[in-house]
Amino acid sequence: MWRRYSEFVDLHTELTKSTGASPPAELPPKHALSVFRSRNNPAILEERRQGLEQYLRAILSSRDDRWRESFAFRDFLGVPVGKGDAASGGFSQFTSSSWLDEHTDLQARIRDVRADINKRDALSDTGDITGSHQTNVQAKKKLAAALSRVGALEDGVQHLALVGMSEGELQRRRDMVARLRDDCEKLAKMVTVARNTTRGVGAPAERNPATESDREALLSHPSGPSSTGFSRPVTRVFGGGSKPKETEQTRPLDSQGLMQLQSSQMDQQDAQLAQLSTVLQRQKQLGLAINHEIREQNEMLDDLTGEVDRVGGKLTNAKRQMNRLG
Repeated sequence: MWRRYSEFVDLHTELTKSTGASPPAELPPKHALSVFRSRNNPAILEERRQGLEQYLRAILSSRDDRWRESFAFRDFLGVPVGKGDAASGGFSQFTSSSWLDEHTDLQARIRDVRADINKRDALSDTGDITGSHQTNVQAKKKLAAALSRVGALEDGVQHLALVGMSEGELQRRRDMVARLRDDCEKLAKMVTVARNTTRGVGAPAERNPATESDREALLSHPSGPSSTGFSRPVTRVFGGGSKPKETEQTRPLDSQGLMQLQSSQMDQQDAQLAQLSTVLQRQKQLGLAINHEIREQNEMLDDLTGEVDRVGGKLTNAKRQMNRLG
């Protein structure tokens, strides 16, 4: 585990504030004169490392568990606080990073459920009724587990609010949970809707296929005035007036099927955007950490420059006195 000395100081302050008592051990002292040489002195670094390790072990081995069971201490070690089994309905508490990991894993589970639904539809098209039913049952089980974990994420947001997370970040995470729950509700409707087949067993089945006249009316471009009163054909704004092209995926679908396909693709894009947002948030945190490190380095350099100026002034005075003596 890599932590800065200042982070240990913040931990000690937070433990004292949250429990009302100082931890059973004190941090190793940080001498002002050893700030610059400690970075290049292995002996000083090792001595400080041992002191910090003894500090942590004293908290872990203490009979009083209020320090080691506190959120600040477990968050410092990167361990979720009291994280139970979400499937059993236990209340789960997360750290900021473990909450994001759980959200990413849930997105992957939801994609698995969507893949099972597509597999169920494909098996139903080929006439494999047994395989389609088994796949649908598997999708229902995965969806039920995902729903319980979404509830645990909601409880986790409430816990993070209690430990001082900013309101803007809390709102962003509430929106992430809301999108997950919407995805689960849409998938719940999909797993309960049976496929409508119009052909015999063994032949591909179409989902509410549109009639040829409806398809022609949808894709054709009338040259004259239409019955709706428009003098020019209705075209797509962003399509450049080109004729819409059907694909093998959209050909067997009617208007409702096209809407469902579009909604599914939009949900996938929303999930990808949520993942991108998580990555950007982590990049932001890294940038803030780098900025903090650079600021501290600049302060140390300023202190070093001041020390050099003072020593230089002393050397100048000493030289003048030697010249007088000579």
